[in-house]
Amino acid sequence: MTPLVHLQSLGLIDYKEAWDYQEQLFKGTIDEKIRIRNGETELKTKNYLLFCEHPHVYTLGKSGSEDNLLLSDQGLEEKEAQFYKINRGGDITYHGPGQLVVYPIFDLDQFFTDIHKYMRFLEEAVILTLATFGIKGGRVEGLTGVWIDFDTDHPRKICAMGVKSSRWVTMHGIGFNVNSDLSYFSNIIPCGIDDKTVTSMQHELGQKVSMEDVAAVLKDKLADQFHYDYAETTI
Repeated sequence: MTPLVHLQSLGLIDYKEAWDYQEQLFKGTIDEKIRIRNGETELKTKNYLLFCEHPHVYTLGKSGSEDNLLLSDQGLEEKEAQFYKINRGGDITYHGPGQLVVYPIFDLDQFFTDIHKYMRFLEEAVILTLATFGIKGGRVEGLTGVWIDFDTDHPRKICAMGVKSSRWVTMHGIGFNVNSDLSYFSNIIPCGIDDKTVTSMQHELGQKVSMEDVAAVLKDKLADQFHYDYAETTI
């Protein structure tokens, strides 16, 4: 049976508020899986896909180093940015207005139980979305995410990824630079990689891009990759 994904557009939302909401869905899905396993219910778990933007914020994954944040508390205040240590994989990254953030809360038992494959499918959906807008994206061996000029000595990262999973339920996900203010990346060592740069669709194309158009394409590319149906829902 084809999985169903409940798609929600959260708009511009505070990072902590979105994180708490993810945790609610994530823990609820895990609890439901336990009830199903114990024979307490015959209901299937639900899958969610959250699209949003955040005010300026830096997040540090559980395997990252706080040394990769190059701002003091005062510097964060001056930049009107927040900072959180969070429970995903990966190092430090930036989220802000103009970046499309996507959080899949998927029960991978309904798809496939392979985190490596899951990450590659997320990357491929972004690569196909970029191609729709005339941008060639790809992968850099040994590094997660999507890159421009990926086959040269000077690749530029356009999409960062970091996830958490438990009992094959996922959370966190994609930070896709559409119209991002790239100057904010100068305040960190992005993903702990100090010899590569970042970019955005706006920078590559020389003009702003409709966030709604990019989101619409990415929704379809994700559905194509994971072979699911989706329904637009509200909180």
